[in-house]
Amino acid sequence: MIKIEVNNKTTEAKPGEYLLTTLKRLNIKIPTFCHIEGLNPSGACRMCSVEVEGIPGTVPACAFPVYDGMKVQTHTAKVVNARKTILELLLSNHPDDCLYCVRNGNCELQTLAMELGVSERRFYGEKNNHKLDTGSPAIVRDPAKCILCGKCVRVCEEIQSVSAIEIIGRGSRAYVGTAFDEGLNISSCINCGQCINVCPTAALTEQSYIMEVLNAIHNPKKVVVVQHAPSVSVTLGEEFGLKAGTDVNGLMTAAMRKIGFNFVFETSFSADLTIMEEASELAHRIKTGGALPMMTSCSPGWVKFVEQFYPEMIPNLSTCKSPQEMLGAVIKSYFAEKQKISPDDIYSVSIMPCTAKKFEAGRPELSNSGIPDIDAVLTVREFAKLIRMMGIDFKQLEAEFPDNPFGDRSTAGKLFASSGGVMEAALRSAHYFLTGKEMDNYIVNEVRGQDGIKTATVKVAGQELGIAVASGLGNARKVIEMIKSGAMNVHFVEIMSCSGGCINGGGQPLKACTEDIIQRMKLLYKIDKEEQINVSHKNPSIVRLYEEYLGEPLGEKSHHLLHTHYHKRDVMI
Repeated sequence: MIKIEVNNKTTEAKPGEYLLTTLKRLNIKIPTFCHIEGLNPSGACRMCSVEVEGIPGTVPACAFPVYDGMKVQTHTAKVVNARKTILELLLSNHPDDCLYCVRNGNCELQTLAMELGVSERRFYGEKNNHKLDTGSPAIVRDPAKCILCGKCVRVCEEIQSVSAIEIIGRGSRAYVGTAFDEGLNISSCINCGQCINVCPTAALTEQSYIMEVLNAIHNPKKVVVVQHAPSVSVTLGEEFGLKAGTDVNGLMTAAMRKIGFNFVFETSFSADLTIMEEASELAHRIKTGGALPMMTSCSPGWVKFVEQFYPEMIPNLSTCKSPQEMLGAVIKSYFAEKQKISPDDIYSVSIMPCTAKKFEAGRPELSNSGIPDIDAVLTVREFAKLIRMMGIDFKQLEAEFPDNPFGDRSTAGKLFASSGGVMEAALRSAHYFLTGKEMDNYIVNEVRGQDGIKTATVKVAGQELGIAVASGLGNARKVIEMIKSGAMNVHFVEIMSCSGGCINGGGQPLKACTEDIIQRMKLLYKIDKEEQINVSHKNPSIVRLYEEYLGEPLGEKSHHLLHTHYHKRDVMI
């Protein structure tokens, strides 16, 4: 450790670390726009500027390494005035529509303007004239609100390895755009929404379907059914001031009924259904010499990534629909028949952690006889807005249970929310399908935790199964390249588009830090430890669904309803 002085107080710092890291550890609040935890600094926005004795002017704390004897001042008049001037220059070219902005009250630019006392316009100039990009079913891009921090570009390129957007032009004419300046809908964008999660303004937001859902709820001819993904109950509470790692499943169910949904189901149920099909598919491929390694297909951003960048790997994708689509299909078939409702009269809504689910819901491959499995997808953020819009005091609700027959779940289905969870759940049932016996220990520690790539070998029916788990598409690309080169020999691969899995999806509460993700993950493991039904094949409602309607996994009916196909997509370069 070395000694430095911060605001006239001596403290310790780690040699070689950046000054911003030291200041954060000391709980000194330093504003940033361009900084992304875990990535090398760009120093682009200069909002983190501080004074260092012996150096003229100010320096960006995010890109300035500490050294022994350094003396730093973080909030001198000179520093505060520099930050305020930068902010005023950004605001001079920013739309004055805060009251109508989706990020009103949750905008980093707006928050800093209040904190730094910006109360009048000092700089005037010609505003950029950018057009709104609304072509994507998942993401809206408004370049007029972009402050060129570059975070969206860096996440898309350096973490997701998609590079759908880039900073185009120079100086005052620079802007973030796509190849050939076309819409996101025909770019290489895989709709993951990680760009939204890092955007400090409303330059990037999700396509909202709140009004469509409300119109359906108020339509007396529609039976409106809602399902919520495994991760939603462990993240939604943060939108209402609860600590990360708080399970609000019962409160969420009560809120859904107050809003007016006719039936409330858990996507964790269809996560169990996915495991029944996917584990059976894995067992079948192992027995018959099918395409290996088999790769999961529950993350729609990942599926589109394969279709665009690795079409030769499409045969390796599981043919299973995602849990969202499986439950949507069963609701408009089995459930519709049981309730004597026409599928056309059912409006099926899903609450998802993922903006790519909006894209997935519109895929023509995922409809039966022209009827979409899912009619509308809301992110966790949209659902929180809907709760507030309806005047519901979320924290004062009394917990309620979801409806049957799709309200039961195993903890295996709940684990889908975290990276490694699909793998762990699938192995539990695949072991049973291959051996007729339960695993001695359900927990597979090697696939738990936050590592971007996790590998292990599991012995099943006397055979060594190689498994790999990756989250974040940059890591997925590494895994695919290792498989293609022969450097990785595995039988089963789980991929999640977002780092950490669905608990860090592109539709989750904004401003989540690493510790928030860890607490969400710990809650899922706690649920798995404390509840009784830990395997999908022991979910009584799943067993009943197969007995009454589907027949058997991979059977004719289940294949028709629960499986699909994928195809190569062209990529704009």
